[in-house]
Amino acid sequence: MTTQDIAVSGETLELLRHVSTATLTTQLFKRGLRNVFLQGVAPLVKPAKGAPNLVGPAFTLRNIPAREDIDHLGVFQNPDHPQRKAVESAPPGSVLVQDCRGDRTVASTGSILTTRLKVRGVAGMVSDGCVRDSGTIGDIGLPLFCAGASAPLNLAKHHAVDMNVPIACGGVAVYPGDIVVGDVDGVVIVPRHMAEQVAKDAAEQERLEEFIAMRVEAGAALRGTYPPNEATLGEYAEWRNGRK
Repeated sequence: MTTQDIAVSGETLELLRHVSTATLTTQLFKRGLRNVFLQGVAPLVKPAKGAPNLVGPAFTLRNIPAREDIDHLGVFQNPDHPQRKAVESAPPGSVLVQDCRGDRTVASTGSILTTRLKVRGVAGMVSDGCVRDSGTIGDIGLPLFCAGASAPLNLAKHHAVDMNVPIACGGVAVYPGDIVVGDVDGVVIVPRHMAEQVAKDAAEQERLEEFIAMRVEAGAALRGTYPPNEATLGEYAEWRNGRK
């Protein structure tokens, strides 16, 4: 059985839509994973307050440096060009994740390909490169996380070679089927086999931190409150039971 064959429940995906990437990095740190947050990648459009996170399994696309004798506009006449094929192959509900080697000088997608992803039901796209047509893409409504805006087309620097293979994005290893979570801070990669327990523990961490924040706002000192001692945990248990 491969990693992609591990089931991730709808309940888990829903929990991940409502916990922060900050909380998830803490939960993954507890499990020994320190490099899970994509560097240099941010939402193209800041999510509205309270909006659910981008969540979905990774469908990957790897780019290598372009070469002038190969990467010319004529390659797009081939419907199986890897970039176009990835846009047509990413399953509904997945997140297309592109390895652009952190190159910010050209685009990794434009408005037409982004529109096609949305129409096909893809959940969103993540790239450690830039996008062109950024103003138009911002109006399409597909959650998109990237390194910013850049007008030159991808062929000037990128040669798409492989899809749905392990890649690097923002300095993080991304394997096909890993769970991608994006919020206002950026994107975290949750290994698929950890997703169920990480989601549950993250939701519990945020409930506890909600209680702690209330205590701090009311004037409580950090000692014994954050992190909570046994007395504070006891009070939290009473508070939580009272909310059920």
